[in-house]
Amino acid sequence: MNPKLTQQRKQQAHGMIERLAPEKLSAVVGLLEVMLDPFDRALAIASIDDEPVTEEDRRDIQASREWFKHNPGTPFEQAAAELGLSMEAALIDGGGADL
Repeated sequence: MNPKLTQQRKQQAHGMIERLAPEKLSAVVGLLEVMLDPFDRALAIASIDDEPVTEEDRRDIQASREWFKHNPGTPFEQAAAELGLSMEAALIDGGGADL
């Protein structure tokens, strides 16, 4: 689909949502949740991380970036398997583990 047309359609959808009566909004949200894949759905309902980034966080992030320059990462599928999780369990509810 044409990116310009896509952007126009998104703006149109946003405008329509803004005009919805509150009681109809939950129906639209439910429909959108069903239409999104599991990862997108999890992102859509996740709370916003509004904690400030500390200096320790910045150091840890930089150390991680440096490590990945010299080391391969572990594929998610491999990490899940090593923890004894199916991909479905890992994606749906983190395997139900109490961490």
